[in-house]
Amino acid sequence: MSTMPPQFPLEIRSALRRASSTVYFHCSIGTVTPPSFRHRTTLFRPRAFSSSSVKLPTKPSLCTADELHYVSVPNSDWRLALWRYLPPPQAPTRNHPLLLLSGVGTNAIGYDLSPGCSFARHMSGQGFETWILEVRGAGLSTRVSDLKDVEESAHELSNRIESTARAAAGKESCSDENKATDIVDSSAPASDVSVVGEASAWDESQLVARLTSTFMRLSERLSGFLSEGQSVFMSAKLFDKIAMLVDDTQLYERFNEIRSKLLSLIESRQNSGLVNQIRDLAQRLVNLFDDGQRSVSPPLIDLQERLTATIEDFQKQLDLIVKYDWDFDHYLEEDVPAAIEYVRAQSKPKDGKLFAIGHSMGGILLYAMLSRCAFEGREPSVAAVATLASSVDYTTSDSALKLLIPLANPAEALSVPVVPLGALLAAAFPLSTRPPYVLSWLNDLISSTDMMHPELLEKLVLNNFCTIPAKLLIQLTTAFREGGLRDRSGKFSYKDHLPRTSVPVLALAGDRDLICPPAAVEDTVKLFPENLVTYKLLGEPEGPHYAHYDLVGGRLAVEQVYPCITEFLSHHDSA
Repeated sequence: MSTMPPQFPLEIRSALRRASSTVYFHCSIGTVTPPSFRHRTTLFRPRAFSSSSVKLPTKPSLCTADELHYVSVPNSDWRLALWRYLPPPQAPTRNHPLLLLSGVGTNAIGYDLSPGCSFARHMSGQGFETWILEVRGAGLSTRVSDLKDVEESAHELSNRIESTARAAAGKESCSDENKATDIVDSSAPASDVSVVGEASAWDESQLVARLTSTFMRLSERLSGFLSEGQSVFMSAKLFDKIAMLVDDTQLYERFNEIRSKLLSLIESRQNSGLVNQIRDLAQRLVNLFDDGQRSVSPPLIDLQERLTATIEDFQKQLDLIVKYDWDFDHYLEEDVPAAIEYVRAQSKPKDGKLFAIGHSMGGILLYAMLSRCAFEGREPSVAAVATLASSVDYTTSDSALKLLIPLANPAEALSVPVVPLGALLAAAFPLSTRPPYVLSWLNDLISSTDMMHPELLEKLVLNNFCTIPAKLLIQLTTAFREGGLRDRSGKFSYKDHLPRTSVPVLALAGDRDLICPPAAVEDTVKLFPENLVTYKLLGEPEGPHYAHYDLVGGRLAVEQVYPCITEFLSHHDSA
């Protein structure tokens, strides 16, 4: 088995920084309205599903389910995609529908790779009406203000995912138009520098307006998206970037004076004339650069253009922070409850409960939900759950995800607000599957040797992964610290209340899983009452072996994994 190079963390950190500073994501998440519930810590209560939820009359080509539904998330403009698989007429009758939850930064495709390798289709064939939830930011889920735009957005997202995957696989080349659409955020502001031949026109008024807007956003803390400390950090970071443009010149003293006054205004937020004061200081800053362009010896070449580029890049980074502003608790408190209520309303189980299966983070969400219900003394809305490669406590295991912990401190989260996992894996895939195989060790994180058909592994890597907010990573990495996974406040440990749950649990682990090793799964299993939990380790000493995704899409899963899950759910399927 390949081993990970020791320089992996440094390589990843460098790659992420480059990605965050040069790659901008065009996605249909629309205009952001800051939710009033951003710091809520209690679990979202059951409710009747929203009348604004819809079933699409025409599915996009990416969706291989029988139906594609969208459910609204309360107090937001998110529409979450739900893939629905209907049991065939000859299948046995079941009392409970089944909800599937995917791992971090993944969509529904991992559960439905092909007709012959589809966990979702297999479970519907066993009689379970099966639904796959795509949480916010994943797959075909979208952020639109009007429901009539959902279908158009779904088709656009589908086309983009498929065309990007084909291009990454070398099966087609992106046109210039597609490259611009896929890589550059169409909402990004245009440059303030007009190029005529070889000369650049310095538009002072536009730059003053842009600087004023940027400083005001920081002063207002991005309308609630940044804490006071984060706002101060981002302000200082911007000024550090600008300072690099005037370093070692006689302009530096004037710049420091302006910087000091602007930082003071941004931090105070008290003055009723704040906008005018910031605009005046922005004008002084632009004048300073204008003087540097004309009078400093030696002249500072392209100084205004470099200032413009610095402000543009910084604004795009702020945009990413706003667009990808969610964490694990948003999934737990808002996305999953909304999906459960919608499925209950559609499927109408007699006892009002579902079965739920979660892979990786999907299983962690189920554990967290059981813990919350036990803590609050509420009856869970699930009759039984199965988790695949999931744990709420990784402290004693040697998980490869520990390498990402340095990325999850608050400063790094602001510097690298998103982790473009899909883009990074698509770029790395050719190096892991073709000579000289310099990144072949990446494959071991996904699938054990010969456990996935090469075409399905390629489809999984190129189609299944999405962009991950740094805020989500920050919360998930608490699972590597004493006490295990915690809520966003850090005060509630999700492992503490699992011993009080009343829900039967099946926990599966893969013997060669480098992401969620068996030891991590076992540490969580031990927390449950013995009469309620069933643990199974997949893999044999001489093979076959199971890595992280083999439990769902491995070539032997249909023979060794799926029957185990079906038997468990059937045993608990009383009405």
